[in-house]
Amino acid sequence: MRKVIASVFISLDGVVENPSWSMPFWNEAAEKFAGEQLAASDALLLGRITYEGMAPAWTARAEGADPGTERMNAMPKYVATSTLDTPEWNATFLTGDLADEVAALKRQDGGDLLVYGSGQLVNTLLAHDLIDELRLWTLPVVVGKGKKLFGEDSPVKTFRLVGTTDLGSGAQVHAYAPAAPSA
Repeated sequence: MRKVIASVFISLDGVVENPSWSMPFWNEAAEKFAGEQLAASDALLLGRITYEGMAPAWTARAEGADPGTERMNAMPKYVATSTLDTPEWNATFLTGDLADEVAALKRQDGGDLLVYGSGQLVNTLLAHDLIDELRLWTLPVVVGKGKKLFGEDSPVKTFRLVGTTDLGSGAQVHAYAPAAPSA
């Protein structure tokens, strides 16, 4: 059975939108953590907005630039969308009942399903108890405005800390697993 791992850059004030503000905190430790996370995954699970931002950025990178780029471009992507109709970048669009489709993907053999960003998707998966680990890349910056990961309509969930990785730049990755299934 596969795990769904959500990996999200988040500011101190909870902003996740367009994390260009994360770049000053990117270093060798962050690159190593990201590489290990990607290596443990067999596929990406993305929201439409994240997919539309990542696909052109990654496909524009030089072929053979580095093993991470090759892996990112080659691996399958599952994209939650109700508006796109032409999959590219090794994508399969999930257009039916999202919870059912992700649950079916989890039942397959293989490595992790890695979610990058995709705040709305993360909240939907949380509501259906489909996230096995939530990795918050907490960056020491206050952005002030932008989409927050959790809003007033986010489901109430309890988590337990399963790991913390200090990236040496002021940034930390806090890994959380669900504490108990929702009642």
